Amino acid sequence: MSGSFVWEDPLLLEDQLSEEERQIRDAAKSFAQSELKPLILEWNRNETFDPEIMKEFGKLGFLGATLPDYDCAGIGFVSYGLICRELEYVDTSFRSSVGVQTGLVMAPIHQYGSDEQKQRFLPGLREGELIGAMALTEPNHGSDAGAMQSRAKKVDGGYKLSGTKQWITHSPCAHVILVWAKDEDDVVRGFILERGMAGLETPKIEGKMAVRASPTGFVMMDEVFVPDENVLPKAQGLSAPLSALTNARFGICWGAMGAAEFC
Repeated sequence: MSGSFVWEDPLLLEDQLSEEERQIRDAAKSFAQSELKPLILEWNRNETFDPEIMKEFGKLGFLGATLPDYDCAGIGFVSYGLICRELEYVDTSFRSSVGVQTGLVMAPIHQYGSDEQKQRFLPGLREGELIGAMALTEPNHGSDAGAMQSRAKKVDGGYKLSGTKQWITHSPCAHVILVWAKDEDDVVRGFILERGMAGLETPKIEGKMAVRASPTGFVMMDEVFVPDENVLPKAQGLSAPLSALTNARFGICWGAMGAAEFC
């Protein structure tokens, strides 16, 4: 039994990767080191986020990368994990932006949305022309999502949503916000809100101690009217938002490896 230990690759991942996975990893690493690394010191210091960076992620195929259609890259999950690893090697903010767009917004729309919703939102989100956010966490109910207080009341042609979500990545700049709220039967449903809807406010949370180059905020809803065509038809129950969290956590696990490697 050998007593050697490979500090640069403790899990011996390199030997297990396919040639395609290595190529994707190398391309992500090159971009992260050449384009993102020069930005992060000032962005972190000043809580800066330039939405144009999402278009760069889109050009590289990072957004919605695992989805098989709607012109998404359709790469394997290991390849996507390798991208997250390289992004977080520079800073968790970049991995967070890609992870939220991909796992928390695009994936649930793809899984639970109608064909019309997918055709309407996924291309813009894939390109980074649209920025997405998912609103689940509330001020009084963080990890206890089932105790959410946000409510959706059925009205003619749609629903009216009221409530407050907190710690929502991208909320201050998102064009599309996937909100989870309980209907009048106490069933959790998914609603696609769009910036500019009456009664919707998304103030930024200032002065964070970490993830400073990624905007975080509230989603405040005062009887926001959401038309029926913006309700996810296949999402009923807490399993839908929890499945989205599972998608995001996969990328977070890989990102944690990148952060540890940088340290």
